[in-house]
Amino acid sequence: MKIPTTLKHKPVIVSENYENVDGRYAYSSDAKGLSLGLAQWNDRGKVDISAKVWRYTGEKWSRQSEELPLHRVLDLAILVCRAKLHFREAYRYEKLYDPENPVIDRVGLQGDAMTVAVCTDNEKINEDIKLFNQALIDDDELMGERLSTLSRILKEMGY
Repeated sequence: MKIPTTLKHKPVIVSENYENVDGRYAYSSDAKGLSLGLAQWNDRGKVDISAKVWRYTGEKWSRQSEELPLHRVLDLAILVCRAKLHFREAYRYEKLYDPENPVIDRVGLQGDAMTVAVCTDNEKINEDIKLFNQALIDDDELMGERLSTLSRILKEMGY
């Protein structure tokens, strides 16, 4: 299925077969494509690039399609990696985290730091963190393949 080019987000680089590789949803996903392009929020004279997940309901392109600035895509990747790193050793904690110190890390970015922490405001955190951990375990092969690919590409880029 072709990603629309007549909407506000203007695709430049596309993956139009994303539904075939969308993790556990592969071959049955409503996420039909990914694109990198000119952001829909661009103002005259100011151009931002965004990433977009194109979702299709079977009848029309969904309003649930997501568009993110590229730095947020990378910030999400950092968050995923830091979470996975935490859960490698989380078994050491009775509740899979330290309730006295729920901050996992502070990742330095742009002169400040992104705080990565367990959400203790979630009143069901002790149940939800176990479900989250199990989902990471269940998806380990799926995520591991993508992280290995990302690592290889980052090394090719000199990072």
